[in-house]
Amino acid sequence: MRVTASLLFAFTIGLGAQSAPPGTRNYTRLDATVACAGATSIEAIPAIKADGFKAIINLRLASEAGADVDLSRRTATSAGLRYIHIPFSGTDPQTDAVDQFLAAVKDPANSPVFIHCGSANRAGMMWLVKRVMVDGWPLDKATLEAERAGLRSPELKAFALQYLKAHGKA
Repeated sequence: MRVTASLLFAFTIGLGAQSAPPGTRNYTRLDATVACAGATSIEAIPAIKADGFKAIINLRLASEAGADVDLSRRTATSAGLRYIHIPFSGTDPQTDAVDQFLAAVKDPANSPVFIHCGSANRAGMMWLVKRVMVDGWPLDKATLEAERAGLRSPELKAFALQYLKAHGKA
């Protein structure tokens, strides 16, 4: 048991020390299976692949400044990454986007997954829902992790809580 605890500690320290891939904003590596970030340039995609990610989930709307979804998709595909675009509005959130996100993160072919939006706010909100719905985490623990990942909007937090309540999880 002592060796296992030591390895876990070393692994956790390693994750905390991991630097953000160049071209990412508000990057947080939460564990071995996920990282959340804000705006992510196409220049970051090779580093995302080199860091061991299998998929990118982009939550940005195609209409957002700097969100060239087609170019990002082509670049990710060329790098050998799966690319999943789930447009999600922070001002008009829709439950179907959350459902799509949950399906994508539950697919083992997408793990480890790199999730991003413009600021990491929407990515953090989606991860909060995933932790409670899929992983069975208590709401308070999932909320703390989501805030560490970038969730800042009271409106998005309220949307997540409403989604969880509608699914009998809050």
